[in-house]
Amino acid sequence: MSEISPAEVGVLHQRILAELRKVIVGQDDIVQLLLVSLFARGHCLLVGVPGLAKTLLVKTLADSLHLGFKRVQFTPDLMPSDIIGSEVLQEREGRRLEFEYQPGPVFTNLLLADEINRTPPKTQAALLEAMQERRVTVAGVSRTLPDPFLVVATQNPIEQEGTYPLPEAQLDRFMFSLYLDYPSKDEEVEIVRRTTLREAVAVLATVTAEDILLVQRLVMAAPVSDHVIRYAVDLATATRPNAPGAPVATKDYVEWGAGPRASQYLVLGAKARALLHGRVSPETDDIRAVALPVLQHRVIANYRATGAGKKSRDIVDAIVKSVPEPSY
Repeated sequence: MSEISPAEVGVLHQRILAELRKVIVGQDDIVQLLLVSLFARGHCLLVGVPGLAKTLLVKTLADSLHLGFKRVQFTPDLMPSDIIGSEVLQEREGRRLEFEYQPGPVFTNLLLADEINRTPPKTQAALLEAMQERRVTVAGVSRTLPDPFLVVATQNPIEQEGTYPLPEAQLDRFMFSLYLDYPSKDEEVEIVRRTTLREAVAVLATVTAEDILLVQRLVMAAPVSDHVIRYAVDLATATRPNAPGAPVATKDYVEWGAGPRASQYLVLGAKARALLHGRVSPETDDIRAVALPVLQHRVIANYRATGAGKKSRDIVDAIVKSVPEPSY
């Protein structure tokens, strides 16, 4: 297949969802946003309490996409070489010693960085550099990572003792910040039924890496109306307290707003979401659908927000509701 149509992307989306639903109960919105980030060449930060199947979700997604998958449990003693690899001294013929590069787990298609805030900043930076550049450099030699490449990092929002929170500049490298909530009562009943009354169901690979690369190229080539781009920029600008006409919620509760990268990810996310629904071009509804995961980790709340019990997601919700759509 040398190219793919928006209608075919919609069919791929439904096939992936059908396979994931064999194992994963609910979380359709989270799954869709993970696919959006993959097709838009972004990365995701998954935030949720333990036991919400974050690891199972990412592993099942990799299985359904026929992608290479590796998981790294981040710990305080993890070194950068444990992520990107290192040179090891090997003995050759004639007792000759040579350095040989041993690739790290970052050389895969889908990398799960479990509890990324439990490792020191030096190791975090090694992974985040690989995410941005899509290559690693060891001993002066630069090596390109596989394509497609997606990092899904997880964080536990409750236990903060002994952690190294990601700085704002590094958080900005993630396209989406996704919050997993507890399942509903009916969903939890179904989870217990599936996991205690029968063996695990095998997930079939429905999409190849070549299909994903075709969709990624289609996302970049998809046209976007000027008023949709303007709406994305208006949303990002509205998060900045010093911007002219900033909403009341921004002036009252925001210390720092989102940068231009947020505008780019709003448009790319909207384009990918539209294609997943079989549409050629995104609409303002698509921008609104990805606004919260794009903006909530880029909006830094001030002390007034803390005193009023306002979280970044509450502020972003208020901002999105206050920004009007541009006219055609």
